[in-house]
Amino acid sequence: MKKPSKSFEFDYEEVKNKALEQLKTGRPLLGKGGALAPLFKSFLEAALEAELENHLRDTSPDEELSNRRNGHGTKQLRTSEGTMELSTPRDRSGSFEPEIVKKRQTILADSLEDKIIGMYSLGMSLRDIASHIKEIYDTDISHTVLSEITDRVIPAIRLWQGHALDPIYTIVWLDAMYYKVKDESGHMVTRCLYNVLGIDLEGRKHLMGMYVSESEGAKFWLSVLTDLQQRGVKDILIACIDNLGGFEEAIGSIFPKTEVQSCIVHQVRNTIKYVASKDAKAVVTDVKKIYRAVSKELGEQHLDEFEEKWGKKYPIVIKSWRNNWHKLSTFFKYSADIRKLIYTTNTIEGYHRQIRKVTKTKGAFTNDMALLKLVYLASQRIMDKWTQPLQNWSLTIQQLSIMFEGRMPELF
Repeated sequence: MKKPSKSFEFDYEEVKNKALEQLKTGRPLLGKGGALAPLFKSFLEAALEAELENHLRDTSPDEELSNRRNGHGTKQLRTSEGTMELSTPRDRSGSFEPEIVKKRQTILADSLEDKIIGMYSLGMSLRDIASHIKEIYDTDISHTVLSEITDRVIPAIRLWQGHALDPIYTIVWLDAMYYKVKDESGHMVTRCLYNVLGIDLEGRKHLMGMYVSESEGAKFWLSVLTDLQQRGVKDILIACIDNLGGFEEAIGSIFPKTEVQSCIVHQVRNTIKYVASKDAKAVVTDVKKIYRAVSKELGEQHLDEFEEKWGKKYPIVIKSWRNNWHKLSTFFKYSADIRKLIYTTNTIEGYHRQIRKVTKTKGAFTNDMALLKLVYLASQRIMDKWTQPLQNWSLTIQQLSIMFEGRMPELF
């Protein structure tokens, strides 16, 4: 059993001179060897002793005889200024729960925890974070402790996943990112992380939701759209997708008035996959005539010409364009500014590029929550910059209000 630490004898002149010297040289006052470190340690230990005294004083009469002091223990307490060994008083019954330094608390400074979460959100590994903390603060923090700290964002993730949404979103993009994650049995599997990004009536971007799934399909998209509805969304004017399987059927059951636009760029990419390299350039030239046409009628004319020229050689390509034409051609009814927004998924892909800058160093994630933690933290940084409406939004919203008359609130 460890004896109580001796009372700290405060030598004002010695501490003052040492503190002045360290201030001049820029050395920390509370870190290892800091002038005020012994005083800070003594203050914490004295505060713990006072808390125990109050606890013993407030015990019930029945406990008063059985519960009393029971020596001291020690713990390594990490702060933003370094690590100190703290003497902690104990009671016999084990009912003492200190407040200033809690029983299982090993990190005192909230600022240090914020720094750890900040580094984690930038994509740093736990090993790199531990090395950085050691180098800067001379403090050793295990991977277990670091993981516990980053786990503190999980309640914030849960809260964000259920946050209320606006009743109306003008344009919504849905697209996926793919990551390697270990499943419950320890095997490496591919997970789809689907993100839903929407534009509100003021023209500002919002990440509406993140969903991890093993695969997509009508049932999955129905659950996503139901979640959006339950969180307050009553109407989506235009949904832009990457030929997502089952989405059109699902959205028709939840938001039947929503117009669906498939990404032209993804359609072109898929076209090239089934074309011989020697024909790729010519095929792309002909495809551009289709989606760059000034009207849907002219686009259909170019599609007919495309089929006449390439149909026999690439029937699968033609079939894909024909089957998806009703979704690929939605954008033709809008003005040039709106067309640029909806005929590709560039808006959400720009967001994905920023996320990949953070996640690119991760070979695989230990579980689905590890993936969500990092993407959520990175997303918060990105969304902090989404303060301005889209360019020329005042003109765009007027055009949308005319196209979707009766489904939007009056502008004036």
